[in-house]
Amino acid sequence: MNILKNNFLFKKKPENNKVSDQEVVDQYIEIAKLVKESRIQQNLTIQELSLISKIPEQTINSIENNNKNFRPKYPFIRSILIKLEECLVLEKNILVKLVIKERKTFKKEKKDFLFSKFDLINTWQGSLLYFFILVLTIFILKRYFILNVNIIEIQNIENKIIDK
Repeated sequence: MNILKNNFLFKKKPENNKVSDQEVVDQYIEIAKLVKESRIQQNLTIQELSLISKIPEQTINSIENNNKNFRPKYPFIRSILIKLEECLVLEKNILVKLVIKERKTFKKEKKDFLFSKFDLINTWQGSLLYFFILVLTIFILKRYFILNVNIIEIQNIENKIIDK
């Protein structure tokens, strides 16, 4: 019944073509197994493999343990896996074929104005704000002094009248 509602009432297309997160994780688990097994078969430690391949130990460790927080993103991991294939004498493109391109969808986000990120000196917005502050300050000071000058002149006139 839910399938009928989804297909006919809401006119939604079934999403069979999307790659789920579970499949992506499974691919990286397979890569991790292959890299670790071939490294162990060649009696190499992570440090030795790092020296041979010139790939940081942390990166190799994150690939072997499938730690996606430290694992590089797609274009970088592809080149790293090619280098690991060469160093571990694996079949060409066996690891690279397992990698799935991770595509990010970029949403247009409403940019919030954060005063802490506002650069008053190096941006045109800052220069414009600085200009308006200067104009406003000059306008306020001019009004203040013109009003005070008139009061001072009136007081001077009153003093002259009182003196006479």
